[in-house]
Amino acid sequence: MVNVICEEVNPFDEWEELSSDYKELEATNKVYQEKMEELSSYQKQCQKHITHQRYRIGIISKNLAKLKKYQDSNFKRIENLENNIAKRTAQLYEIEQTLPKQNGLYLKIILGNVNVSILNKEEKFKYKDEYEKFKLVLSIIAFIISVINLFTRFRPLELSFMFLLVWYYCTLTIRESILKINGSRIKGWWRFHHFLSTAASGILLIWPDNETWTLFRNQFIWFNCYISCVQYLQFRYQRGVLYRLKALGERYNMDITIEGFHSWMWRGLSFLLPFLFIGYFFQLYNAYTLYKLSKMPSATWHVTVLCIMFFILFAGNVVTTIMVIPIKFKQAHILFKTRNSNNVKVEEQAVSEEKTYVEKKVEKKED
Repeated sequence: MVNVICEEVNPFDEWEELSSDYKELEATNKVYQEKMEELSSYQKQCQKHITHQRYRIGIISKNLAKLKKYQDSNFKRIENLENNIAKRTAQLYEIEQTLPKQNGLYLKIILGNVNVSILNKEEKFKYKDEYEKFKLVLSIIAFIISVINLFTRFRPLELSFMFLLVWYYCTLTIRESILKINGSRIKGWWRFHHFLSTAASGILLIWPDNETWTLFRNQFIWFNCYISCVQYLQFRYQRGVLYRLKALGERYNMDITIEGFHSWMWRGLSFLLPFLFIGYFFQLYNAYTLYKLSKMPSATWHVTVLCIMFFILFAGNVVTTIMVIPIKFKQAHILFKTRNSNNVKVEEQAVSEEKTYVEKKVEKKED
């Protein structure tokens, strides 16, 4: 029986064959390592060229600003050069997204020097999509727990919910820092918002179960129910934007004057804005309620600190959103004008081509 098995599968021959395969693996791995070293060299060269380009652009921009003050005759040339500079800046940004970057201070503290740069566009899209899914799943869980808390009074469940908020916002800060490293244009305020929300959730977690908490409890739970619903709407908007950009193949590749903005983004954003502002004013109402509760004899320091935090969140959200709206409106307006201008050019080109075609046809007939 053993002889039959040895005849069918000879381990010595198998090992020889496997050794031959291993030599191929070694050769492939050697080429891979060489290519990796070559890639690293090219990355450094690209970084050097980008730094040089930006330095020269800075000098040119300064000289152009001086020239603009004294020469009105070269207005067209100056305008063209400004457009070219803006276009080049956008192109350098696009190239930079394909290169690895160093972690920011926060990520260095949390993760050390682990490289979190995602160089593949498809992988970047997947990571952003996973980020949106993560927010959605946690919003649904938070909504369910909030509804249960509305109809029951179970302290361990309340504390579990507060701990969930701490973990959620802390995780968001890490994920957003990774997104920022990989080219996300998230504004500094929204990142600070989540740092502040982490701290606020931590204070809510250690707030004693006293009279002031009992008076604020239901209002806070209703607030979380509403925020969970708004986050679902935000998820639908962000996911729609992400997938439409992917379908168009235009992830930040739009005309530089509109910074990747599309007219259909404005329509989605205009639907979302009223719900966002209701949430912001709910934060103001929370701050007002906490301010009144802070006057009570039984109020602890948690009440005053949370009052200040909710007011900062309200003020920051409102100011940032109000600053963003005119920019988005201007972008939509520029896009509309650009599109109309492009349509006119396309029509003129079509007429010109048709005219040329007719002329050639007439010439052939004459011949």
